[in-house]
Amino acid sequence: METIPKDPIMLLSYVNTQLRDFYPSLEALCEGKEIDGEQLRQKLEAVDYRYDKEKNQFV
Repeated sequence: METIPKDPIMLLSYVNTQLRDFYPSLEALCEGKEIDGEQLRQKLEAVDYRYDKEKNQFV
């Protein structure tokens, strides 16, 4: 499993870049990187970012 940033803002940047460049959905990202999707959502929601399925990014 790949290490992902722990800082929420760095995590946001990392996740959105991965979604933009490599993954068609949050589910595909989580599966591909072996990331707990619910935990990821909670970390980013804590800094007021939510996943937008239409845009395929956290906004």
